Amino acid sequence: MEGKNKPIVAALVVAAGSGSRMGGSTLKQFIKIYDKPILQYTLEKFQAYPHIQHIYTILPEEFVGEYSLVIRNKWKITKFVRAVAGGAERHLSVWAGLQALDAEDKIVMIHDGVRPFVSQRILSESIRAAERYGAAVVGMRPKDTVKQIAKAQVKKTLDRTQIVLAQTPQTFRKEIILRANQFAFKNNSFSTDDAALVEQIGETVTVVPGEWQNIKITSPEDLIIARAYIDAEVACA
Repeated sequence: MEGKNKPIVAALVVAAGSGSRMGGSTLKQFIKIYDKPILQYTLEKFQAYPHIQHIYTILPEEFVGEYSLVIRNKWKITKFVRAVAGGAERHLSVWAGLQALDAEDKIVMIHDGVRPFVSQRILSESIRAAERYGAAVVGMRPKDTVKQIAKAQVKKTLDRTQIVLAQTPQTFRKEIILRANQFAFKNNSFSTDDAALVEQIGETVTVVPGEWQNIKITSPEDLIIARAYIDAEVACA
């Protein structure tokens, strides 16, 4: 994939949230599993993938200075370009990250900082899909029956073969995700999902098959699952 004619790929790792569902005094992205913070595990996956050239991390403003040094010097993330102060809401954090990209960055991967088990296969297929089609979202087919409800009453049983559960990374040509955000600002039509903004401007979003292991750590129960995954990775190493 890499070469003179291949676009520069940048990862925006979003880790500016407060993590209220996790509880406790430590922000979830900095909670340690064994000897490492969750965010470090995540960044190491992008560091290890050879066809990502630049890594940007979006953090709460008060952590930008400290972790700019930690990420580069202690965690040895050599592809790290800069940390960016996030906003009060996720879309403001993503926008701040997009504004911080270098001019040479052409493909943008937007990924949750607390989703540390993204595979090399997902990264590869996401980049390839974005290069070819312009936008890609990682998605999983639901295992369970899906019900549409209103006020705790079932209104409709949905066809789960027509549904995917969105994960990250979500990957875009830079000009498309910039245009989608500009449209959302103009029309006050933001979403918690970056691909939804691209859908609003009429661009096609391609689905890349996800993996159940690609979990987002948001609750104490997720930490138990994460430890099991780390144990499995160590055993297979």
